[in-house]
Amino acid sequence: MAKRDRARDGMPRLEQQLCFAIYQVGHAFNRAYRPILAALGLTYPQYLVMLVLWEQDGLTVKELGERLMLDSGTLTPLLKRLEGSALIRRERDARDERQVRIHLAEKGEGLREQGRCVQEAVGEALGGTAGDAGRLRDQLGLVRDALLASSRDG
Repeated sequence: MAKRDRARDGMPRLEQQLCFAIYQVGHAFNRAYRPILAALGLTYPQYLVMLVLWEQDGLTVKELGERLMLDSGTLTPLLKRLEGSALIRRERDARDERQVRIHLAEKGEGLREQGRCVQEAVGEALGGTAGDAGRLRDQLGLVRDALLASSRDG
């Protein structure tokens, strides 16, 4: 049976889909980040956790999950691996033992300087300027916000 070009039937084509373009970009970013982060001994999700902690140490697991848009089922194993690598430590909150706070360990704090180079390396891979990347990030933030608002409304 011969292949049929369904584009004539009004069926949207894969390459016309915004979601597919974003999906492809996500994979391309992961490929670009992988060797850069391997030098730090981190995966991309681990790098995101470290970025948040370098910015604000001592967050609760809940606060960290909210910042990263990750649920505890995804975040907990990630934190266990980082703790096993001696990059972070998990401690019960002294005022509320139901809360677990995440702190940078000495080794994790020591990665901070190396972590600064990651953004520069990715910027070079993109071939654009910091301004270009900032504008694109802002546009993607608008897309994210619209989709989140839409999912809350529906």
